[in-house]
Order: sequence, then C-alpha cells, then structure tokens
Amino acid sequence: MSAAVVNQTTVTEFVEDTKAFDVCVKHLFDMLDCNGDEVLKRDDLRQRFSKLLSLDSETHSKESRDELYNTIFNKFDENRNGTMDHGQFRSLIREILYAMARGIGNTPVLMALEGDSLLMKAVEHESSQCH
Repeated sequence: MSAAVVNQTTVTEFVEDTKAFDVCVKHLFDMLDCNGDEVLKRDDLRQRFSKLLSLDSETHSKESRDELYNTIFNKFDENRNGTMDHGQFRSLIREILYAMARGIGNTPVLMALEGDSLLMKAVEHESSQCH
C-alpha cells in the first residue's frame, strides 16, 4: 500500500489517455476472465471483482453484492446476453473512474492506495507524464 495525492485531474487525464487506459482495462479484464472465453459473466465478477471493489463479506451481504452485479449487467450488458465483452467492460470502468473523479473533486486528497488499484494506475500515469 502506498500513499499518493489524487485529484479529479489525475483520474480524468488517465481515462482520457486512450492508450494507457486501454492497456489497464485489458489487464483487468484478463484478470477477471476466469476461463479465458473473452467475456465476463456474473460468476466472473463474483469471484474476483468484489476484491477489487473491497466488497468484503463482513461489510456487504451476498444480497447487496448480487444487487450490484445485477445493476452492472442491466446497465452495461447492452445486448442482454448475460455477458460483458471488452468494450462493455471498458465502458463500466470508465464510468466508475469518472464517478470517482467527480467524488474526489479538484482539491488534492492524500489517499492510501493498493499497488494494483485503478487509482494507483492513474497516479502512476500522472507521474509518467511529468517526466
């Protein structure tokens, strides 16, 4: 875990750098795609996505996690086939990061971040742009 200063610009500039963002999303998608079939199902999310969102069983009930996955699929499974392809997943991650950016706002915030978190990727992206 590392401490980093994050603000809205940190996150939005990362998302808007298509190349860097796409590499990150592909890595995350591949990590979640348990069987390598190039689509994500609810079970794929249940197995690994809850760890990424810190949805532990002590704080969040199975019902609340299932509701989250249903909401995700209702919004991002555009063709209603019960799976999310890479493009749909990319839209999901983009929306999550933009929501986080709006929540953080323009005032710099010192945060403790996991090394492989999306926000840490945004911080690393910002640092690489400064050099």
